[in-house]
Amino acid sequence: QVQLVESGGGLVQAGGSLRLSCAASGRPFSNYAMAWFRQTPGKEREFVAAISRSAVSTYYTDSVKGRFTISRDNAKNAVYLQMNSLKPEDTAVYYCAAIYSFSSSAYYTRRSDYGYWGQGTQVTVSS
Repeated sequence: QVQLVESGGGLVQAGGSLRLSCAASGRPFSNYAMAWFRQTPGKEREFVAAISRSAVSTYYTDSVKGRFTISRDNAKNAVYLQMNSLKPEDTAVYYCAAIYSFSSSAYYTRRSDYGYWGQGTQVTVSS
């Protein structure tokens, strides 16, 4: 079992920045590839960014490329999402997710790939 707890959400004006954190516990964190997803009411949870367990590979959905950066610190059992130049359409509940990975360089983008999820943190961007 892996337990994930997100933090860092809040209210920010358009153009501002937030840094989300996800703290993991329960299993060796370095064995897990990680990702961030987001969800708005009435919509399916969508992929935002992913990172391999070694951090050598990252991947982003097109709408956040150049604005968001995913990173991890395996020594601290944490993954982060730095969000810059925020837009009102970034408003959502953000979730971190984990998947056990045999590959040090693989990342995963499908919601169905992930077996472990945090409870989510709300990000609201005002115009």
